[in-house]
Amino acid sequence: MKILVATTSILAFITLGVINTGVAQPAGAEVVQHFWLWSFLGRLHPMIVHFPVGILIAALLMEVIEWRWKNNNFNSAIKVLVCIGAISAVFSVVFGLLLSNTEEYGSDILGIHQWTGIATMVLGLCSAYMYLKGSRRMQVALLTLTVIGVTIAGHYGAGLTHGEDYLTSVLPAEDVLPEKDNPVFALASQKEPLTESQVQDLNVQVRTILAHNCYSCHGSTKVKGELRLDTKDLIMKGGEHGAVVVPGHPEKSEMIRRISLPRSEKKSMPTKGKGLTKDEIAVLAFWIKQGAPWPAGKEKSLYRVADLAPRSPAVPAAKGDLTQPIDLFVDAYFKKKNIQWQQPVDDRTYIRRVFLDVTGLLPTANDIDAFMQDRRADKRSQLVQRLLQQNEAYAQHWLTFWNDALRNDYSGTGYITGGRFDITQWLYTSLIANKPYDVFVKELINPAKQSEGFIRGIQWRGTINASQRTEMQAAQNVAQVFMGLNLKCASCHDSFISDWKLDDAYSFANIFADSTLEINRCDVPTGRMAGTRVLYSELGNVDAKAKKQERLKQLADVLVQPKDGRLYRTLVNRIWAQVMGRGIVEPVDAMDNEPWSQDLLDWMASDFVANGCDIKKLLYQVLISRTYQLPSQSVKEPDQIIAPAYVFKGMMRRRLTAEEFSDAVSETIQPIFPDSAVVYKLFPNSVKQSMHFPRAAFVMNNAFLTALGRPNRETVSTSRASQASLLQALELTNGTLFNKAMERGAERLQQKYPDAKTMIQEVYKSTLGRSPTNDEQAVAYKMLGDKPGKDAIQDFVWTMTLHPEFQLIY
Repeated sequence: MKILVATTSILAFITLGVINTGVAQPAGAEVVQHFWLWSFLGRLHPMIVHFPVGILIAALLMEVIEWRWKNNNFNSAIKVLVCIGAISAVFSVVFGLLLSNTEEYGSDILGIHQWTGIATMVLGLCSAYMYLKGSRRMQVALLTLTVIGVTIAGHYGAGLTHGEDYLTSVLPAEDVLPEKDNPVFALASQKEPLTESQVQDLNVQVRTILAHNCYSCHGSTKVKGELRLDTKDLIMKGGEHGAVVVPGHPEKSEMIRRISLPRSEKKSMPTKGKGLTKDEIAVLAFWIKQGAPWPAGKEKSLYRVADLAPRSPAVPAAKGDLTQPIDLFVDAYFKKKNIQWQQPVDDRTYIRRVFLDVTGLLPTANDIDAFMQDRRADKRSQLVQRLLQQNEAYAQHWLTFWNDALRNDYSGTGYITGGRFDITQWLYTSLIANKPYDVFVKELINPAKQSEGFIRGIQWRGTINASQRTEMQAAQNVAQVFMGLNLKCASCHDSFISDWKLDDAYSFANIFADSTLEINRCDVPTGRMAGTRVLYSELGNVDAKAKKQERLKQLADVLVQPKDGRLYRTLVNRIWAQVMGRGIVEPVDAMDNEPWSQDLLDWMASDFVANGCDIKKLLYQVLISRTYQLPSQSVKEPDQIIAPAYVFKGMMRRRLTAEEFSDAVSETIQPIFPDSAVVYKLFPNSVKQSMHFPRAAFVMNNAFLTALGRPNRETVSTSRASQASLLQALELTNGTLFNKAMERGAERLQQKYPDAKTMIQEVYKSTLGRSPTNDEQAVAYKMLGDKPGKDAIQDFVWTMTLHPEFQLIY
């Protein structure tokens, strides 16, 4: 028994050591190269694994023989075999874990194989223990379960090496279709010929599969077997052994044969890493069966590329009470989609919506009553103007949006080691002053001391991927935030999701570099030095020979030109998404995607520039529109929000953000954060004086805010999930910070309102902005009783903070 324990402990220690070897890497970093011995031992797994299989099965067969002949002749032998089998099972599991953690090996069933193998090892150890010290019945039962486990684990292991359909592939079957959740499934199921747009969608999937699995050996940078798969002509040309695609006949196409071979076959493709999934193979087979179509005129690009230049479409003619340009463009869209205008939301819904979108705070009961009693026809536009003039409240709310987008925070990675700099004072004062957006952008790209933290990036600790060096971070972040463009793929290799190349990313990053960058492909130096140029040559360029500071100044001037329509469309789209719950283009970082209204996006961007790049004027235009006042919409599944088939009908109903929820609780029940949690030292003295309680935007990140959705801000974050999560539910039920606030709030309410009925009325007014209904009053009174205790009050206010009217923006 001591041998079993010692062997298991030593091998577990070795395995954990290998799995945890290496420096923690940032997102996007390459896998660490492991010590050669671990890879060598891992590759012994296929040989070692057969040892416990044979031994344990032999032990069970001896048990069957003893049972059949009613004797104990093999008992000692069985005991030895089970112990040896258990020890060898440990070796098998350890070597298997080494293999999976030191190489790209496996498929979607790798996890199942691992856990069934570990379970079999545990059963084997338990069997060995029972044969040494346990009852006879348990010995046989555990040995039987162990052999069953060996069989299941072996089946999945065979699936890894020979393919998941190793057994079923020899059975007669119909053509394989993609999975139902793959958009190609619908194409494969229809009888009509594919339309041009469907051909393009299919080609995007095909090109993505080839790029991820084939371009490393059959692309522009490396060509094996004289075969390239990155253009139509080269695919059809084939390689040194002839054609690989026979249009209309996937069963005759060498490409399909090779990618369908068991992974153990020498000719299986791709040769390294895991093979293609059944769904990916089905997509390629369907494409070939359709004749391997290629979109007309799309030899160079399969992806939509948005126009760069600005455009100012004519505003549709006024119609009845619709006079505002945003509404007129939306009206034209509604006509095209056969959608009827709905009645605007009531005053109570509107004032709460606008308060939260402008200041991040709830309106008080007095604010709501006064607004509802106001009889002026323009009271809604007057309200928006008044809120936008509250500069401190506006800045304190929108600070969160810009902190996320500019990955600015107060603590965390980089701040500890001095490898990161905040821009908080500059950002806050810029928001207070409502700095024009073109000036805002110029001061971030060509920064002074207070605003340099954005493009300086994070100096990560340890060894990192070349695509995460600070110059490349600057290029990625500037492209993403200001241009709605993803350069992260192209920072490591030619992009799989766009036409941006590795050279493009490095040339743009070189503008931010102190010395010329060497191009690294997948973290391997190429020996080539990067050029120096702007991503869009139509905008102009920078002097490659100029000093860094001069290059940054030139870049800033180039990007903020009025002719850079993409810069201003991106900002308009972000603001729209922030207050409407969904961008005109979605995702907001993919501005080449098709907008649901190109005219609306283009007009708003050109109008924004014409109005001096004034973000508050932009907000005003949106918030007074009848479009903004439409009833909120919801979807059954989050993916429907970004689906290509999305149809706009009004703002998307959404949850309060972490900061909005925290401020709402602090404002109505009890401040959540103590003064000590707020980073006043980063702000002017006037900030503290302008706040009635510590606002969450100024609080260092903590478990409570993280659970409610605040990102860690080590990378750019331009949107947050609005769906509730298990982590959020746990934090709101068991979180120390939140529950302490609820407890203090209960104590305050108990002292202020000894009468339960008055307390119920006041809590409803402060949290929901209305009096309770008769039924709500009765339920709350039953919960509290005549003389409510602190625990009952705490439960009551906790319930109110979880009320949908409190948590959601309708």
